Amino acid sequence: MRILIVEDDPLLADGVAQLLRGAGYASDYVGSAELAEAALAAEKFDLLVLDIGLPGMDGLELLSRLRARHNPVHVLMLTARDALNERVRGLNLGADDYLTKPFAAVELLARINALVRRSRGQSGQRREFGPLALDEEAHRAWLDGQPPCPGANGLSSSSFSTTPSGCSARNASSPPCAAGTRT
Repeated sequence: MRILIVEDDPLLADGVAQLLRGAGYASDYVGSAELAEAALAAEKFDLLVLDIGLPGMDGLELLSRLRARHNPVHVLMLTARDALNERVRGLNLGADDYLTKPFAAVELLARINALVRRSRGQSGQRREFGPLALDEEAHRAWLDGQPPCPGANGLSSSSFSTTPSGCSARNASSPPCAAGTRT
């Protein structure tokens, strides 16, 4: 999943990019709609996190142009413009979701995860192997409905893999827990 962030505040853009990379997404950012058009023409992105208040062409104009060209990229508007008419306009122009600043990082990730699930035509990535359940989108694991050990949440995207013969899970940042120890 490749995400392009279009945000003119470099500190915010870098913070969002780091947040997304930490969640297992490949992300890049640009500071203007014009640079976003060039990036979208040169490379394929699955999702656009788009600010409205950009220098030069604004985010709504970029969104209009993308939809006029039938570009199917998913768009999450991330903007300080919180008036009802702005939100409705963004959604009516073709945005898939709209989140206002300031925002909680967990909400941004939840909305991106939801867009990813919808783009794949799935409501979730939870897979079960007897008492073990893995949610590949949320990077979480449960054993008999509970996290297998303290600190088990937040597995990286490479922390578990499934194979025809079973599955394996690891979390390099957490010490292994003793057998039978659960919270």
